[in-house]
Amino acid sequence: MTPGPPPAAGGADAHWLLRTVELSRSCPPSATAFSVGCVVVAGDGTVLGEGYSRRDDPRDHAEEAALRGTDPGDPRLRGATLYSSLEPCSSRASRPTACSALILTTPIPRVVFAWREPALFVDCDGAERLRAAGRTVVERPDLAQGVREVNAHLLG
Repeated sequence: MTPGPPPAAGGADAHWLLRTVELSRSCPPSATAFSVGCVVVAGDGTVLGEGYSRRDDPRDHAEEAALRGTDPGDPRLRGATLYSSLEPCSSRASRPTACSALILTTPIPRVVFAWREPALFVDCDGAERLRAAGRTVVERPDLAQGVREVNAHLLG
């Protein structure tokens, strides 16, 4: 993949969040889980990993799949941004480690998401957990419409 704009507020964040929505459209359908996309982007705009829900396993979350594709020892993670179409989860039934906790095992300092997780399956507080751990968290509800469209089948 060709590098994109370096992560930053405004247009660059919008560019990468639109990529997460594009990735979420590849999710196998589910009546019990959101379709989510995730991209980990280095400070120079290089994609270090990307994924989407249920990509490799029916229990995969997007952040989990994207982080699996990164080298945990890559020094670029210290300046990277993780973009997710949906707020990183704080609890899950399918695996023992929530996405917000997985992110906290990395040095990634900044997380940007478009849509705060609705209380459909769990009461999520992933953004608050990341902020409490010292990560910069940016919510872009102005870009949430595409995420809601991909997940319209769950919203009734």
